[in-house]
Amino acid sequence: MLESRVAQELGLSCQRVKIIQPSGRPASARAVTFAGSVVCVVRRSFAFKITVLTLIWLLLAIACAQVPAGAFWPVLFGALTTPVALVATALLALYWLRRNWRVALLPLLALALTWPHVQRGFALHIPPAALEEASTSEESGASAIPRSSFFTPHPKEVSFLSANVRIFNVYAQLRDPDFASSKGFIRWLAQSPADVLCLQEYYNEPGGSKEDGGVFRTEHYLGRASGRHAFVSTSLTNGIGAEFGMAIFSRFVIVRRGTIPFNRLSQNHAMWADLARPATRTGGPADTIRVFNVHLQSMSMADADIAAATQSRTGLRQKAPNLLRRFRNGAVARATQIDTVLAHVRRSPYPVLLAGDLNDLPYSYVYDQLADRLQNAWATVGLGIGATYNGRLPGLRIDQQFASPQWQVLGCRVHREIRWSDHFPVEGLYELHR
Repeated sequence: MLESRVAQELGLSCQRVKIIQPSGRPASARAVTFAGSVVCVVRRSFAFKITVLTLIWLLLAIACAQVPAGAFWPVLFGALTTPVALVATALLALYWLRRNWRVALLPLLALALTWPHVQRGFALHIPPAALEEASTSEESGASAIPRSSFFTPHPKEVSFLSANVRIFNVYAQLRDPDFASSKGFIRWLAQSPADVLCLQEYYNEPGGSKEDGGVFRTEHYLGRASGRHAFVSTSLTNGIGAEFGMAIFSRFVIVRRGTIPFNRLSQNHAMWADLARPATRTGGPADTIRVFNVHLQSMSMADADIAAATQSRTGLRQKAPNLLRRFRNGAVARATQIDTVLAHVRRSPYPVLLAGDLNDLPYSYVYDQLADRLQNAWATVGLGIGATYNGRLPGLRIDQQFASPQWQVLGCRVHREIRWSDHFPVEGLYELHR
């Protein structure tokens, strides 16, 4: 009968519908039962259409991340929907596993093919605890250093620490009494066992000053005083001789170095250094690695504007246009900047480690271009979201570390206990495979 054929077509999705045979039943009962079967067919058909549309959405969102904002800036918003599309695909997979396993193969296959994109936003790895070593400050008071666990690099490994240090809170609106946070942050970086430090929004007073008692002689404290070689890329020198810019500090000798300006040298630029590793740190002959330190264009969105836009409709109407314009302009600039950086990365004759403040999310053109050529440390060995932004927008991972294919990523962590900046430091551990 027609009702029986409908029930067979429904499969698992309509097993609960009871089909009443024509014999011994009134026509009205048969009509009600058939109507219920038709509803199940329509429901299943609607769910299948939603599944297909969601998979198309997922593919388009991933494709949007491959288009630079300068070519067509609305793709920014398409790329940002990727995590939502991934979650929707996972929920549909669970739905169809309960209803019809054959249909469930579609979203499951989509998740398998896009698994690297899942790992971008939510990494699923268990970091090896054997790599950790506790380090604490013996001092107490306002400038005490929080307890931190660092990777202990073995002779063949490289420990790599990157941080946006927010000019060590030197400005009046950022500083605290007796420069406590500035002292703590500088001392924490100096005491870190990291082989290489990459710092953005760096600040240094080469001769010190009477006002702060020499607190900001950071090139000395993080360089020679802590057993590291220094390369400071200065984008601005003020009236008292203080330097603003970026810096690389290395326990390995810096044999070559360079700066990568974006049109003009500003706070947002990139720098590189070739580091000579001695035979005692390679397990074989001496070698050279190249480190890139990157600080891409920020969106310059003030916390006060973000707060106003999210707290009321009036604030949204007043602040949204300006926030949107800054968001668009920043994305357009970053797309061009990362293309410039990658041109230098491709020309490197040595294995590459790259770190910095990208000011962009894992679902963006910037991240996508880097991930096509390099391996992201957090996506490779991290666990969870790995948020690095310490501000009003929680859950943002905008500070990254990448490594060329010659490296094995052994560990990656975000130091969320260090809250002296609006960015949390990121630490990675790497071993070079010959």
